Amino acid sequence: MIPLSILDLAPIVQGSDASEAFRRSLDLAQHAERWGYRRFWLAEHHGMPGIASAATSVLIGHVAAGTTSIRVGSGGIMLPNHAPLVIAEQFGTLAALFPGRIDLGVGRAPGSDAKTSRALRRDPSAADTFPDDVVELIDYFKPPNSGQRIRAVPCAGQDVPVWILGSSLFGARLAARLGLPFSFASHFAPAMLMPALDAYRSEFRPSEHLAKPYAMPGLNVFAADTDREARRIWSSLAKVILDLQRGRPRRLAAPEEGFVEALTEEDRYAIDGMLQYSAVGSPETVREWLKRFVEMTKADELMISCQVFDHSARLRSYEIAAGVRG
Repeated sequence: MIPLSILDLAPIVQGSDASEAFRRSLDLAQHAERWGYRRFWLAEHHGMPGIASAATSVLIGHVAAGTTSIRVGSGGIMLPNHAPLVIAEQFGTLAALFPGRIDLGVGRAPGSDAKTSRALRRDPSAADTFPDDVVELIDYFKPPNSGQRIRAVPCAGQDVPVWILGSSLFGARLAARLGLPFSFASHFAPAMLMPALDAYRSEFRPSEHLAKPYAMPGLNVFAADTDREARRIWSSLAKVILDLQRGRPRRLAAPEEGFVEALTEEDRYAIDGMLQYSAVGSPETVREWLKRFVEMTKADELMISCQVFDHSARLRSYEIAAGVRG
């Protein structure tokens, strides 16, 4: 049975607010723990009206404090937005509070637009030093030595697995070179999934962190009791994707009956360009879809995203996925 994990953005739906988004994220994590999910990750995004997880490490602490066994982490922290020392201190603190339960996934994208990146004081060339920054970050978690001049307290010696996240060959090859686990963002950037997994596995170098490759691709799951209902709840995210590509980011809206049937060919092409790897349907439909996806990717674990307007429908989707995994 393949392990399943959850990527959550603490979505703010229309008519709601961030406080409610945080309550729902914690409730989802508590249900996921009972359903047997392995990880609950939150992602750093900035300036997005429908995403409340900008202060990612703070929210990780909130979720970890309300759960007992599920691993909680970042999917991911956009490392070029931060000094590696600061992230080491934050995640070392989380690990001290919640031993053996914290993951640190890092990526090199800004998680924002150009203006917001400038407001974050992100240097335009910050992504160029990402490989060196990852190495520096990992070094802070090693046991301290007498000659070490800079220490991250209380980071040193903490057990915090570092993952490389990516949507291109760059992240795959870096994860392989450093011998780290790799998660590919195929839930919104599907184009390079298979070349990236091939590069990661073929170029992987065993390390003190990992003896063999460990790949966790992302996908969307919109599961409901019927195929029709699943297509209906999927329409909320599809509308967000269309507006995002038109430069109008917004919050998740209520699902729309007949939305799928009314799409133009151009709209379908735009949506498929981001949501190609989406299992949408009844339990049996999702079971077969997940089976084919695992066979295609040879995944070691799956990271599932499900942005649904109604919280009860979101819970039901994750419950179904947990019940039909191969």
